Amino acid sequence: MSHEVRQPRHRIAALDVIRGFALCGILLANVQPIASMGGPPVSEAQPSPADIWLGLLVEQRFFPIFSLLFGIGFSLLLKSAGERTARPRLLLSRRLLALLAIGLAHHFLLWEGDILVVYAVVGLVVLLPSTWLPRWAVAGLAAVLIATPLVLGSNGFPLVPGLFLLGSALTRYGVIDRMERSVRVPAALGLVLTAGAVPAVWLQIETEIGDETFSSWFGLAGTLIAGVYVCLLLLLLRTPLRPALQKVFAPLGRMALTNYLTASVFVLVAARMVGGLPQEWSTATVLVIAGVILLVQWVWSTLWLNRYLQGPIEWLWRWATLARRPALRA
Repeated sequence: MSHEVRQPRHRIAALDVIRGFALCGILLANVQPIASMGGPPVSEAQPSPADIWLGLLVEQRFFPIFSLLFGIGFSLLLKSAGERTARPRLLLSRRLLALLAIGLAHHFLLWEGDILVVYAVVGLVVLLPSTWLPRWAVAGLAAVLIATPLVLGSNGFPLVPGLFLLGSALTRYGVIDRMERSVRVPAALGLVLTAGAVPAVWLQIETEIGDETFSSWFGLAGTLIAGVYVCLLLLLLRTPLRPALQKVFAPLGRMALTNYLTASVFVLVAARMVGGLPQEWSTATVLVIAGVILLVQWVWSTLWLNRYLQGPIEWLWRWATLARRPALRA
């Protein structure tokens, strides 16, 4: 532990951009599942070419990014807390328990597909205990957990703790601190991931959904494409597009928890307004619903962050974490 790289206290802009980008993809993937909650079984209708492309580019492609970011954020906060309090793990325990309460409320009140409960439980059972392990052990365990569902074709649950631990290991090795300083590393890694993603996507397309190997190709393709998206964003952030990317995605990313929760409300309202079976909505309808919601959230997030330090749910979450009321106004 004594050889680990000291983490910066300032916000890492790339993480806000990546988080905001992932939030957009997650909403796009969740529009129909949220709108279908409590409705009839999923239709067996033949998917259109647009549905197929949406599935290849979106389905299971963004939750790996969010899971990785959760592990990164956890370790950054643990490092920061360790510099300010003698019991940083107690603080992180409160943070995870508060997230569990938020997730349970979201699950029972709005959407049964909530992921926050899983994140909180895995954080308590896997991520928090891993802070006592050396970073090489965390990295090795992350590799095993990520590879298990991809190689054996089991359900993808081990992927979540694996990505949590990968994010933690990257932070503890100082990779996150250096992520915006290099072009060659994300470029080379992006090429490697793309070389793996192309055959994985092809095998996903060629394999029947009921086939026992489908889950392996589906999970592998999703994880590799998620990595390609992250590398591409890191490269674009080193170009003149950086201000635009920060303008578009950073407000959404800084208020990711608030936007994730309110998106469920917006989708349920949209479902009543649009009508019909959500499973039968066209890809264009899904894109319009997601686009309108994201536009509203972007405007709301931008205006809010001009006056306040963080989103309202993020502020309440921080209050529960610190066990005292933090500052809110900027």
